[in-house]
Amino acid sequence: MNRSRRIAAVAALVLALPLPMAGAAMASSSPFATAPAAVADASAPAAFHGELPRPTGRYAAGEEVLRLTDRSRTDPWVPSAGPRQLAVSMFYPARQDTGEPAPYMTLGEAQGFVATRVPAGTGLQPQDVVDTKTYAYTGAKAASGKFPLVVLSPGFENPRATLTGLATDLASHGYVVALVGHTYEDSGETLADGSTPGCALCDTGAPDSLPDSRAKDVSFVLDQLTGQHPVWRLSHLIDRDRIGMAGHSIGGASTLNAMAGDRRILAGVNMDGRFWPPVPTDTLKGRSFLLLGKESDHSAGGGDGSWGQTWAGWDGYKPWLTVAGTNHGSFTDVTVLAAEAGIPAPPGTTTSPARGTQLTREYVGAFFDQTLKGIHQPLLDGPSATNPEVLFQHP
Repeated sequence: MNRSRRIAAVAALVLALPLPMAGAAMASSSPFATAPAAVADASAPAAFHGELPRPTGRYAAGEEVLRLTDRSRTDPWVPSAGPRQLAVSMFYPARQDTGEPAPYMTLGEAQGFVATRVPAGTGLQPQDVVDTKTYAYTGAKAASGKFPLVVLSPGFENPRATLTGLATDLASHGYVVALVGHTYEDSGETLADGSTPGCALCDTGAPDSLPDSRAKDVSFVLDQLTGQHPVWRLSHLIDRDRIGMAGHSIGGASTLNAMAGDRRILAGVNMDGRFWPPVPTDTLKGRSFLLLGKESDHSAGGGDGSWGQTWAGWDGYKPWLTVAGTNHGSFTDVTVLAAEAGIPAPPGTTTSPARGTQLTREYVGAFFDQTLKGIHQPLLDGPSATNPEVLFQHP
């Protein structure tokens, strides 16, 4: 591949990373955007062997996919499609050495992802994405007991699969996880009829109503999982009194909206997402919320003032942490897969993809252990010599 094609390939793939905002206030460039001189020597490997970091808990991670239809609500982005449809990946604590390896995406989802986010010059094929090793297993036998439920919401334009690494790790530590794909907001989610519609909003940007729409998606999913007649065959695993939510980018900002509208969600996490006004902090009423983001934008007094303004607006347990040397994708699978595809990190990134994954898992997991399981986590008490990258803006 010649120099110009290498540069074009890298630029096209890094644009697949989710942005902290969209719509009228969308950031001007991807946080992974890199000057041509910095990537001139980049080249794709001969073959892509995708693999997410292994989960760190004592359980295996089982996975099932639910395809749900909310017949009480017309799709907000494509009304002609009829009722709102969602794909939800359920991860759960499972017995070791049971089940079969789960695909990272369906083939339709991978085709949409590669077609819209990955240039042909990288050599990455849809089946390569499907075959990425996730350490999740379909048909795995569930562990005994009841476990807290955590809902995960991805960033705008990126499919739900890009939070699989966090989902599997939470499941391995004793959580049920509902990873929600927000239809028409990313490169494609496979629905109940087998179709995989693409992004209806990507050309125009996310509207101001998107956080509230995501909140409605989440409440519907909770109804389906914890209602009188739950749709999931393993719903008995869910402790309905211990529910949390975390999201990346707009998914993190939307977590606050979901909590504002649904008292079942006791604790929330925003991973590097800029809040959209108006922010409904007065409705949290003492519930807990973790802010976890990159230092460049989200330190106290930093470039994104929405965190400071929002943080000051609510009562309750609200740690605010930043991670030095990370970028916007460091809290997802994207940087791990980009590195495996031979894509260099942007200037200023000193924290490796694997380390970014490790820190995200540790701090999100510790937060939910403390707030949903009631287990004190010294990791959240203040700076740690073992994690010098993590800066406590407010403990």
